[in-house]
Amino acid sequence: MRLVLFEPDIPQNAGTMMRLAAALGVAVDLIEPCGFLVDDRRLRRAAMDYADFLDLTRWTSWRRYAESPHPGRLVLLTTRASQPYTGFAFAPSDRIMVGRESAGAPDDVHDAADARIVIPLRPEARSINVATAAAMALGEAIRQIGASF
Repeated sequence: MRLVLFEPDIPQNAGTMMRLAAALGVAVDLIEPCGFLVDDRRLRRAAMDYADFLDLTRWTSWRRYAESPHPGRLVLLTTRASQPYTGFAFAPSDRIMVGRESAGAPDDVHDAADARIVIPLRPEARSINVATAAAMALGEAIRQIGASF
């Protein structure tokens, strides 16, 4: 299983998701450009020493990522989906993608996704923090596939 960060805007969120992935043993694909320097001190501070054992692959663009072969399905976590994440059947080879904090994922990323899932929210709530959403989806995926350390 992999967590895919599509052009993140906020280093603290990216660092939090990297720390989460490292602690859970989930690899990370970071699709650039980011809204910050990848070696930004805030990113390193949020990831803390977990960055030392993070399985991280950096991609210079969405095009490079999309043109490369990847195992498993690309599962996009988006507010534009109708399938609740808790009703989705995750597989060990899934790549769970989160979009930019400011704009989500563009249409071409939506079109490339094998599945799109959503965290149901109250009607008046627009969205939740991307790192929180990633944690919820990864937690459910790991629960379903029965991963253990």
